Amino acid sequence: MSTFGIVLFLLFGGMAFWLLLFVLGFAVPYWLTLAALEQLRPKRVFDEEEEEEK
Repeated sequence: MSTFGIVLFLLFGGMAFWLLLFVLGFAVPYWLTLAALEQLRPKRVFDEEEEEEK
């Protein structure tokens, strides 16, 4: 039974490690890139409203 516990511990530890690697290697940089591009993109809402009034 102790071998089963060790194997289960290593299995969960490995899954947590790969999930953390994925999150830090792909998801966080992707999220930060989208946030930066959203901040750099000019807002067009007010320009469209002014054109409709004319």
